[in-house]
Amino acid sequence: MRRRQALYRATYRGTKEMDFILGRFAREEIGRLSDDELEVFEKLIEAPDPQFYDWVCGRAEVPAEYDTEIFRRLLAFHATPRTR
Repeated sequence: MRRRQALYRATYRGTKEMDFILGRFAREEIGRLSDDELEVFEKLIEAPDPQFYDWVCGRAEVPAEYDTEIFRRLLAFHATPRTR
């Protein structure tokens, strides 16, 4: 249930850019996250969209509390070309 809620919250954020960035990552990775990683992801998806988008684009420094392995995995996920 927790994973489904996190997936929903990541996919339907209100801005299409964030829906794509977080939702696509969540759809692919949510089932592989440990409980501790899921907790970090849940905290990450609570960040406001404008700030999060600036972090992803490199326009703003990522605060230490959000600069996690999960955030770096999300960046790497989108940096890797997909064939789908």
